[in-house]
Amino acid sequence: MNMDLWIRQTISTPNKKAMPLLSYPAVQQLFISVEQLLKSSSEMALGVRLIADRYDMPFATTYMDLSVEAEAFGAHCTYHTDDIPTITGQLVSNQEEADALVVPEVGAGRTGKVLRALQKTLVLVNDRPVFCNCTGPFSMAGRLMDVNEVLLLTYEEPELVHTVLEKCTEFLINYIKAMKAAGANGVVMAEPLAGLMSVGPMKEFSSDYIKRIIDELQDRDFVFCYHNCSNAIEKKVDAVLATGAKMFHFGDQADMWQLLETLPDNVIVMGNISPSAVFMCDSTDKMALDTQTLLRKCMIHDNFMISSGCDIPAKTPLQNIDKFFEVINLGYHKMRLWNLIS
Repeated sequence: MNMDLWIRQTISTPNKKAMPLLSYPAVQQLFISVEQLLKSSSEMALGVRLIADRYDMPFATTYMDLSVEAEAFGAHCTYHTDDIPTITGQLVSNQEEADALVVPEVGAGRTGKVLRALQKTLVLVNDRPVFCNCTGPFSMAGRLMDVNEVLLLTYEEPELVHTVLEKCTEFLINYIKAMKAAGANGVVMAEPLAGLMSVGPMKEFSSDYIKRIIDELQDRDFVFCYHNCSNAIEKKVDAVLATGAKMFHFGDQADMWQLLETLPDNVIVMGNISPSAVFMCDSTDKMALDTQTLLRKCMIHDNFMISSGCDIPAKTPLQNIDKFFEVINLGYHKMRLWNLIS
């Protein structure tokens, strides 16, 4: 699929669709736990298809799991029954350990299962583009070096951080290349940890590495969506744009209007209804009100694609997700009617 054309058509079409980061709630339709889901490539693929059947979204997306790549490097991963796995401990703490860190082959750990799930997903989902998921290089380094430590080390031992980042970047190029070869149309790269730095370090320790990855892999048929759900990201647009991505996704703390006013109008800008405070709430009325408020504020921008601020939790009430789509479909329908009579 020509993804450059797809982006232009998505921006220009009046028939806008919502695109939340929605995959894990499939467990409610599969009647399994998150842990069971992530241990089966077939269940993962079927889950994506079930979500695609229930919700008319511009593209399908696989599962955002920021532990996969770090675990492949040898980091300790803790599994949870009804939540995504987490990395614990510190694999790299000094330069000697960084130098000795071995870049794993694609297929190590759960990366092979993720690739098999993608291949099966592409068999089941052929009515829209399919995006895979990966961790950004700095967020990945944070899981190898400890999230708090890596931020401090960017000032105290920058060469140590760069050593790990080089190896993370090498692995990510190979990993995403394998996803691309499998047939994925794009990738959502999650880099939330980078947003905790100021613009200069964010560019040095994150954006420059992401740009290397994107320069090698992004083309007419494969597009990168850069995801950052940290605070005040609208003040770091220069570092965000330096990645070279053609799609951007932001968290619920971001000022979407300011981002839309600042970013180019030929890139897709996505966000940012809170998964925890809104999607997970007990009130469909709050879901409707917050969605309607954001939509009315931002829908004037053709390159805006309304979404969740981050990955939607597995136990999110399906009635809230249904209400989200209902409000958006009605909002764009009313706008099309207004355009007809104005």
